[in-house]
Amino acid sequence: MEDVIPLAVILFICATVFICIGIYALNKKTPMHFWSGIVVKTEEISDVKAYNRANGIMWIIYSLIFIISAIISLLFDSNIGGTISAISATLGLFILVIVYRRIYNKYKNKDY
Repeated sequence: MEDVIPLAVILFICATVFICIGIYALNKKTPMHFWSGIVVKTEEISDVKAYNRANGIMWIIYSLIFIISAIISLLFDSNIGGTISAISATLGLFILVIVYRRIYNKYKNKDY
């Protein structure tokens, strides 16, 4: 049990960071960026509020995977929770990129 607590704490910290990113995206007035060092211009996005909402929801849903794996680690088996978190940290990253590209293309200003 003592090896489960550090894993759960780390997973909850990761989830908290992703939830904060999601809340930040939901409240941001200018378009939320995904890539480091790249700024999405307001002119690029047709509906900034909907675009930021979609980004915020994406990050919050991603955080739920870490919360679920922490709970599974605490209640059932740390190996299962660790496996879920490892998969979500690797495969989940690629899924985040795909989802973000869909969000960007959906709200991209056609004239830009």
